[in-house]
Amino acid sequence: MKNSILVFTAFIMLFSITTNAQNHNPEKNNYVVLTKKIPQLQPILITAEELKKEDGHHFGDFQVIVCGQTVKGLTDKEQMQKFIQRAKKANVALKACGFSLNKFGVDPKEIPSEMEVVENGILYDFQLQKKGYFSIDL
Repeated sequence: MKNSILVFTAFIMLFSITTNAQNHNPEKNNYVVLTKKIPQLQPILITAEELKKEDGHHFGDFQVIVCGQTVKGLTDKEQMQKFIQRAKKANVALKACGFSLNKFGVDPKEIPSEMEVVENGILYDFQLQKKGYFSIDL
């Protein structure tokens, strides 16, 4: 009985380690942040810069998705330019939620051309998480 419990426990631990390894690429650390407030881009970009230093050659992809009513502020190109320049230097991709753009009547042509529009930001975030991205929603 003791041996079967021990074997079962070892099997569960092995399965857990295998599952985690499949969801995380040890070669690169990839990150995604979903935010509903444009001012949060500043601390998000600072975080990306620090992680890039900390991770070194293990730093992979870093994406920020802007969702919700704040997408209206993406049309302020002067405000967005400082974030875009800093994101570019840090190899951070800024994305806009197409669902939010539609809901709040923002023409995708009015947001900076450096930003990609993803159809559904929440779905896109989940898809990246399934690929092993570290994720946080703000």
